[in-house]
Amino acid sequence: MASKERVDTVIKGTGFGRSPKLATYTPGTCELLKGGDPLPLRCSPTSSQTASPSKQPASAIYLPPILTARSHLRPASLCQANGAYSREQFKPQATRDLEKEKRRLQNIFATGKDPEERKRKGTPVPQEEPAPEADRFEELVREIQERKEFLATMEALGQGKQYQRIILTEISQKIREMEDIDHKRSEALRKALATT
Repeated sequence: MASKERVDTVIKGTGFGRSPKLATYTPGTCELLKGGDPLPLRCSPTSSQTASPSKQPASAIYLPPILTARSHLRPASLCQANGAYSREQFKPQATRDLEKEKRRLQNIFATGKDPEERKRKGTPVPQEEPAPEADRFEELVREIQERKEFLATMEALGQGKQYQRIILTEISQKIREMEDIDHKRSEALRKALATT
């Protein structure tokens, strides 16, 4: 029954797919629409009620200096007067001696060879001799000595027990590496003596 009541209340011509009635405008609105002018910012109230007067005029409201609307942009005329739009003119400068270049080209055409090229090739760059390779055995001796000094310093400070096991382990590893180097050197010496 409720659905039947709903159907009866629908007015013809306003349903889905039907065109609504055309809106009617006042003559002033029609004139405004035809002219294409912008809408007025203020208009007279259409109702009989008048707007309540504001409690404070707009000029009496205090805004902190941060919130005041003030443009920080300079006008274009001021920028142009200060020369902000003027560009520095390009001044080409020779990057090399033109007279020297002319003489070089004359020599190339006359002799067929570049004298500058001969000068560049003629002066070889002295090569530095590679530094002699440090002896690993001597490095290990220095490293063991440094660790012994470190351990002595820590014992003097009262922290010897904390570092003693670590340092002694490192020293024993260095001694084992020295023994390997010594063994390899001995083998190489035996082979050299055997061939002679």
